[in-house]
Amino acid sequence: MSNQLWLSQLKEHKAIAVIRAPEISLGYQMALAVSSEGVKLIEITWNSHRAADLIGKLRVELPNCIIGTGTLLNFKQMQEAIAAGAQFLFTPHVDLAMIQAAVAIDVPIVPGALSPTEIVTAWASGASCVKVFPVEALGGVQYIKSLRGPLGHIPLIPTGGITLENTMDFLEAGAIAVGLSSQLFPKKFVEARNWQAIAQQAKNLMQRIGNGDWGMGNG
Repeated sequence: MSNQLWLSQLKEHKAIAVIRAPEISLGYQMALAVSSEGVKLIEITWNSHRAADLIGKLRVELPNCIIGTGTLLNFKQMQEAIAAGAQFLFTPHVDLAMIQAAVAIDVPIVPGALSPTEIVTAWASGASCVKVFPVEALGGVQYIKSLRGPLGHIPLIPTGGITLENTMDFLEAGAIAVGLSSQLFPKKFVEARNWQAIAQQAKNLMQRIGNGDWGMGNG
């Protein structure tokens, strides 16, 4: 998938469901629950149980979704994730070799960065966009607003501290999309296997996004 197509998907859907599953069966149900309410971008973290198998299964069973992976820490993990069928890649850090290798084969990669220097370095190396992580640690929405001044040309995806309540604040501040994990998948719901409650979380999120008033600042 080209970076251009990936960016268009981010602009359209605006939210990425981040699944960190202790069991493959739980991860599967988590993905089904959010996809049932319109979430199209699903990230299976590479430290999930049998992440490669889960990615392959979801690619087949959720053809209308885009299934990627995250928490990739090194080149070997990235190669394994691509072989498993991951359609996009997230890392918690900036690794120039990983970025360049992904770009060479047209797999969108989103490195994690925090400082302006890290963000610009990742972008200049060919990243499709940059994950600002952990955004909450540096002021949340206000930090994204501050970055948009000098770095408005770089698409940013804040993660870490994103809630259903502040999703719109981040998008209105100029983020192209946001990543949500524990807010979409509260531990108590996962442990109780309450997939209906998780689907409701996803429905609430998509309703908030759908009711958003989009201006020029949104990527």
